[in-house]
Amino acid sequence: MKQAVLLASHGSVDNLDDLAAFVTNVRRGHPPPADLVSELRRRYQAIGGSPLNAINDDVARKLAKRVGVPVAWASRLWKPTFRDALMDLAGRGVERVAFVPLAQHSSAVYAAAAVPVAREARVELVCAPNWGQNPRLCRAQADRIVEALEAQPSGERTTVVMTAHSLPQSIVDAGDPYEREVRASAATVADQVAGRAHALVRFDLAFQSQGLAGTGAGGAWLGPDIRATLDAARARGERRVVFAPIGFLADNVEVLYDLDVEASSMANERSLTYLRARSLNADDDFIDVLADVASPLLFHE
Repeated sequence: MKQAVLLASHGSVDNLDDLAAFVTNVRRGHPPPADLVSELRRRYQAIGGSPLNAINDDVARKLAKRVGVPVAWASRLWKPTFRDALMDLAGRGVERVAFVPLAQHSSAVYAAAAVPVAREARVELVCAPNWGQNPRLCRAQADRIVEALEAQPSGERTTVVMTAHSLPQSIVDAGDPYEREVRASAATVADQVAGRAHALVRFDLAFQSQGLAGTGAGGAWLGPDIRATLDAARARGERRVVFAPIGFLADNVEVLYDLDVEASSMANERSLTYLRARSLNADDDFIDVLADVASPLLFHE
């Protein structure tokens, strides 16, 4: 039986002229206002464009060597689509696909979008469950936080702000396990860092990037947000913050702009030194994590 792995990304554009169409997908078919597209274009330009798709290419290439089967990637909200990837794999004779969402706390959402297409393509799709508490993943994230803490050794009181993308509160209230999963992952990572970090380190969790592109859902968004978290750190008399975007696996606009530009500016306004833990991107230890997630889904004769 010919097998493959399909990595499922949220999506990003390489051509900024595609932003309006991309954000329409994010907004569940609701076209964005022109000023929103203009603001998003400004953000992408400020970071030199999103590297996410190029990182996905590198990850797929490295993982293929690691697991010994073809590895493709696709986007839930842009191109290549799940349909593009699954039809291509089927055309190449693949019969069974190990499906690994690159959104470790939201596997069910990604699987729900892929399963109907897999049926149409006549391939067996085996989906990874949420894997945000995978021990190798938590260790890799903890390693990067410790690295950031040690980059500027200091006896100053420090808050490690772990972040994940926010969701409309209505989705969480309806039973989505996302918040619970994120908080469990953050607790595991914090425990691993605490045993290796300076005694003056405190850990907080913030939910970022609330509602700029929108999702078609109104109302409140999951918090606390970054502004409130930084206000609390300053009120406690802390002097520096280390951001760790544990909800994201690779550099994208939410990391490179929302944190390195916006959150950094907010920290400076509060006389807080800003540092950020590196993203996992296509690093070898992250490829080990993905192999750990994908391998049990593959059929071994």
